[in-house]
Amino acid sequence: MQNQMILTMFFLDEPLPELEVLAAPDWIINKPLLPDGEKQQRLSALHKPLADFTQQIVLNGKLPVSIAGDCCTTLGMLTGLQRAGRDPALIWFDAHGDFNTWETTPSGFLGGMPLAMLVGRGEQTMLTAQELSPLAEDRVILTDARDLDPGEKQLIEAASIIHLPDVKSILDSTLPSGPVYVHIDTDIVNPAEASAMNYLAAGGPSATELKTVMKHLSRTGQIAAVSMSTWNPKMDEDGQSRKVCMGLLDTLIGNEKSEEPI
Repeated sequence: MQNQMILTMFFLDEPLPELEVLAAPDWIINKPLLPDGEKQQRLSALHKPLADFTQQIVLNGKLPVSIAGDCCTTLGMLTGLQRAGRDPALIWFDAHGDFNTWETTPSGFLGGMPLAMLVGRGEQTMLTAQELSPLAEDRVILTDARDLDPGEKQLIEAASIIHLPDVKSILDSTLPSGPVYVHIDTDIVNPAEASAMNYLAAGGPSATELKTVMKHLSRTGQIAAVSMSTWNPKMDEDGQSRKVCMGLLDTLIGNEKSEEPI
């Protein structure tokens, strides 16, 4: 299946023009003017065109691949998939859980909530705006999540999502049936290899370990969509984080020609 790349040059509702260097001529650029107002309203205005792009890409028989500065754009991706008639399971790679609600978050940071949102927990304003149906928790795999807030940790333990602390466990796990949507937050990579991250978490899998998992998922034939939340390009002075993370994405989407060694 042919890949169609979508680049959203924002971190939440703040422009991140430094990401534009990633784009090739055939990429779709999601860069709408956002309205004044609450952050959720501004984010919904950003996610709406992403949902439209994703829907059309799927209906055209291509694989939507989203790159953006944060994980909340997964709401737009999933909305587009549902509108195109896809009901995917979700595999979420992240150093964090992104499973906070307003009751558990110590900071009020929306970027720490999107996975909880997607299964119908906590903040739901943006799901309502997109008419997005929550995912069934037992069709969600969260892997790594080595850095959790206390209340978030309790919520994950009580939920029905599948938490695999060791990413290599995916190699021996039975994936949910049907199409699979894979999301990667690049801060999952061990900071020794990719350090240009807003929220570093010590430890974590190596790029080599992650590459093995990405290759395995690529070979399943189940991938229906991919998204990646990027490193911070302003911090990536030597380009190492970009090189490592784009290499992992290329492995996952079968883009071997442009894959750089890691």
